[in-house]
Amino acid sequence: MTVRLARTALRLTLAAALAVSVSACNTMTRLSEVGSGPQLSKIQDPYARAGYQPISLPMPTPMPAERNPNSLWRSGAKAFFKDQRAKQVGDILTVLINIEDQAQMNNQSTRSRDSGESMGLPNFFGLESRLGAVLPKAVDASKLVDANSTSSNDGKGAITRKEQIELKVAALVTQTLPNGNLVIQGHQEVRVNYELRDLSINGVIRPEDITAQNTISYEKIAEARIAYGGRGQISDVQQPRYGQQIFDIISPF
Repeated sequence: MTVRLARTALRLTLAAALAVSVSACNTMTRLSEVGSGPQLSKIQDPYARAGYQPISLPMPTPMPAERNPNSLWRSGAKAFFKDQRAKQVGDILTVLINIEDQAQMNNQSTRSRDSGESMGLPNFFGLESRLGAVLPKAVDASKLVDANSTSSNDGKGAITRKEQIELKVAALVTQTLPNGNLVIQGHQEVRVNYELRDLSINGVIRPEDITAQNTISYEKIAEARIAYGGRGQISDVQQPRYGQQIFDIISPF
């Protein structure tokens, strides 16, 4: 038991040290940006970005390519002279994000329960007269047990949610899968005064879904990961302090 408590204390100490170090690092970053606003991150190769992982998905059986040597048109081409759509690693296309989601739900439940129990032993083979030798003299054999309980619960809940995002972001083709599908990654940062807006998108697309204008709508992206947020003075004010966030996590009440 002592060894287990020691291990638990060591884990809690390490977790606290890690939290303090992360908080200190973030604090130093925020202090370095006082008076100048958040700094934009450097443009870098997506392969070298922290957390990058190549995507591996189930692939169909490869089909032989059709060749038309006497045709003036190339398979899949939408332009007379050249297909301007993204088709290989390093190409760029525009992702159109238009999310308009709204949900409303109301829920109400009521529960009530009353119960009661009573038990006595006025006659039990004549032995009821001997209960006084075991139980206090004030005990009445006809009213040995009398219990009752009342329980009630009334719950109400309501959710109203409305989201609307309309954005355009340029994405880079980072990988070509064996079946011809393309893996795309896009990252965009916009700084206005002391607030930095960050938009990122990742996913898998079909070349056939790319329009002649070299654009694709977000709902045609498989395994789509879209993140839109920001950091800066306004974002810091809108979120609780670190101590309050930690307390909300560990508090059992």
